[in-house]
Amino acid sequence: MVAPDEKSMYRDNYIKALRTEMLEMVAEQLSPVAIRYGYSEVPLETTIKWKPQVLVLGSYSSGKSTLINEFLGAPIQATGQAPTDDSFTVITHDDTQSADAPVQVTESRDGKFLLHDSEYPFETLRKHGQRFAAHFRLKKVNSPFLRNLAIIDTPGMLDSITERDRGYNYQEVIGDFAQIADLVLVLFDPHKAGTVREIHTSLRETLPSRTFEDRVLFVLNRIDECASMIDLLRVYGTLCWNLSQITGRKDIPMIHLTYSSQDAAANNKNRDISYLGYLENQREELKKAVLQAPRYRLDNLAAFVETHGERLAHLLEALISYRKRLRNFKMRSFAAGFAGSLLAGSMAFVLTLVAPPLAGTDLIIKLAAAGGTTALALLIWAFTVRSFSLNRFHRRTLKNCDDLTPLPNQTRRDSWDAIRDKVVNYLRSTNGKFPLRETRREFNTIRKIHQHGSKDIREALRELEGISDDQEVEFTQGQLKLVENLRRPTPPTTSEAS
Repeated sequence: MVAPDEKSMYRDNYIKALRTEMLEMVAEQLSPVAIRYGYSEVPLETTIKWKPQVLVLGSYSSGKSTLINEFLGAPIQATGQAPTDDSFTVITHDDTQSADAPVQVTESRDGKFLLHDSEYPFETLRKHGQRFAAHFRLKKVNSPFLRNLAIIDTPGMLDSITERDRGYNYQEVIGDFAQIADLVLVLFDPHKAGTVREIHTSLRETLPSRTFEDRVLFVLNRIDECASMIDLLRVYGTLCWNLSQITGRKDIPMIHLTYSSQDAAANNKNRDISYLGYLENQREELKKAVLQAPRYRLDNLAAFVETHGERLAHLLEALISYRKRLRNFKMRSFAAGFAGSLLAGSMAFVLTLVAPPLAGTDLIIKLAAAGGTTALALLIWAFTVRSFSLNRFHRRTLKNCDDLTPLPNQTRRDSWDAIRDKVVNYLRSTNGKFPLRETRREFNTIRKIHQHGSKDIREALRELEGISDDQEVEFTQGQLKLVENLRRPTPPTTSEAS
């Protein structure tokens, strides 16, 4: 029988190994193609190469910092009833400290360091400017809770604050963080259950467009401030109603209940809070969900490969379609130009037979005159009509670029919406001149990654969950060959080679 600690170690190492292999595949096969064809300005692995991340959102009074301190086991973030911190704080583990040392902040760095250090996945956030950089920082903490993940604390959401007040677009920053986070906690407090305007914007617009619904957990925090279980049920019902109105969902989303045990003991000495004892399992479930961020990262990485693989393959498919249409147009155009040149030569030959002074010349001279006319007409066509017709074809194709690829269902339409402008920009920048054979080869590689990469990873995870403790060690030591299969080139099919 495998000991629980040993089982956890093997499981964690296996998940890390799978994540490493997937990152290598993204860096070696997806990123070069993405950059070459203008799909991305930076390597795709930039935002996923670091450890799993948990983004914490909420109003200024929702207890974000208190909850984080509860997780970490020390007062790392400042807390209070009024807004106490208007910075985005990345809290990560300090591996250099002894395990016996008290939990504390061991190192702090400013936003400029974070935005320019390639070790961290925040380089793309430079676009938000200096005001954002001044409200962005890193804390290293020697808490065991952070061993396999990082937490991103955020400024509290408010009702009346604007972009001008903050100096940067808050919702855009939230969206960028949500896009790279593996789990998003949205906290509410009993006194303002989902009524803050910025929370409404985040839940209605920002999060749905930048992350997946299953990555977002709703948390009702500070439930120890409810007067009784009946009061808590009223608050819970109000929050459910508000969330259904904000998100537009017909079903009631799962809402986790939690509170700070230290604050509850300190602030409720003269009040009966015995009902909290029935909710201890809720607090543990939330903590367990946060600690599952490394597992979420693997699922999210599989979705990342699937999404970008699908879009890249779609982009290359559209480019190949353009080149095929261009080749067919050139063949038809050349046939028309050659036929026109022969017609011009034939007419010249007829003229040499009936029109003086060539009518009385030798047949060879007449044939030479006809051949010269044919060649001249072909040259005029090549340098004028052909160039004009190709430019016209290029402009017309870009204008009607939706015809480059079939869009039979919503999935294809969503994919096309994400890459349409990139296809047009690439065709404009290259004027439609790029190596078709190489594009086909890259299309086959990307399509294979899209079809098999995420599927194989998810299959490995399902197998890992379904085996017994005694089988796990053997399984985790012998299954890491997924990415090797994806690196093997796949020969094009007959239809692709045509």
